[in-house]
Amino acid sequence: MFRKLVSFHEAKQILKRNFSPKPVGLEKVFLSKAHNRILAKDILSPIDVPPFDRSTVDGYAVKAADTFGADEDHPITLKLCGHVTIGVPPSVVVEKETTVETVTGAPLPKGADAVVMLEYVIRRGNSVSMHRPVSKGENVMKAGSDIEKEKTVLKKGQTLSSREIGVLAALGLTQVEVYKRPKVAILSTGEEIVEPGKPLPPVKIYDINAHTLSAAVLECGGEPINLGIILDNINQLKAALKKALDLADIVVTSGGVSVGPKDIVPEVLDTLGAPGIIVCGIAVKPGKPTTIAMINEKLVFSLPGHPTSSLLMFYLIVRPILFQMTGIHEKAPLTLKATAATKMFPARGRRTFVMVILTYNKSGKLLASPVSLGLSGAITTLAKADGFVEIEEKKQFIDAGEEVMVYLFKPKNWLESV
Repeated sequence: MFRKLVSFHEAKQILKRNFSPKPVGLEKVFLSKAHNRILAKDILSPIDVPPFDRSTVDGYAVKAADTFGADEDHPITLKLCGHVTIGVPPSVVVEKETTVETVTGAPLPKGADAVVMLEYVIRRGNSVSMHRPVSKGENVMKAGSDIEKEKTVLKKGQTLSSREIGVLAALGLTQVEVYKRPKVAILSTGEEIVEPGKPLPPVKIYDINAHTLSAAVLECGGEPINLGIILDNINQLKAALKKALDLADIVVTSGGVSVGPKDIVPEVLDTLGAPGIIVCGIAVKPGKPTTIAMINEKLVFSLPGHPTSSLLMFYLIVRPILFQMTGIHEKAPLTLKATAATKMFPARGRRTFVMVILTYNKSGKLLASPVSLGLSGAITTLAKADGFVEIEEKKQFIDAGEEVMVYLFKPKNWLESV
């Protein structure tokens, strides 16, 4: 039996009192390994980008004042005095009433302050006729106009996507300091589960949780360590948990936390170190058996074996902790308002999370319809759901037609306009 069922709010407060999540350390990685890593400090540009004034078009570099008054019927003719190209320092100077041929990306020669596009020029030998004027700075990208030297270009806590990595490369950097990924050991318990890929004996099922939880850890920026399936044996489980605590910063188990004779995880956890179990059951549905222990300053989250309950409790309890340990600035939950398509009933005395599917009715109203739970072990419940509606303990029901707040698991294109 559960020692003491605590409310969802109490469980979070107990966690807060016992554990202050923070990044597990810093490390430098090469840009080739930096994708999706979390920046550990602000990046100040060591150079101007671009580092020189450059032409943004193919054409002719000029003194803008020399082109004033030019038009189709009355072009202004300048003398060609040379050309410049990409990657080569200019060896010519633009004097009054002269011009230099240039290409996109080439450095602007000394004396020039604008570029006339090739389309507005007619060249005959060394005579270049300009058929339209340009203003000072036209078709020129000034040094530092993209990134100014000593300015902050990326901020601590940013996730490094392809765009941010491009910025780092533009600065000439080869390595970047990021937060270390917290290591999360994952164990599945139970006599009835088999590793996917192996033959499935009668009355056995494939292990779902190890793989969904590993993927969830990756989504939080952590590094999952899948320690496989542990049988319902006290000595084996104790050895596996000790190994997990040695290898990882956090341990997540699934199964073995209910009230059956083989649900031995809480018993074992309480023998591994102080203070031991700090939460043994939460007044929620689904996820009531969820158990949390603190073993020698490391958290162990023991989640229910049922896939939907396990993944939802990871989302609600474990994910916020992991975000803080990876250095990610967690954003506010992605939510939207919808109308309850049918009545929704909570479990008495428990905070209830109702999985919902979002659809539009004929009048364009967004409806939240509960996903049929079926059996408690059904993994498809979360796969089908767009999000969930949270019903507090004291609320008796949500009526059909009532406005509800839906917490989205992820955005969808068809919801962007909502």
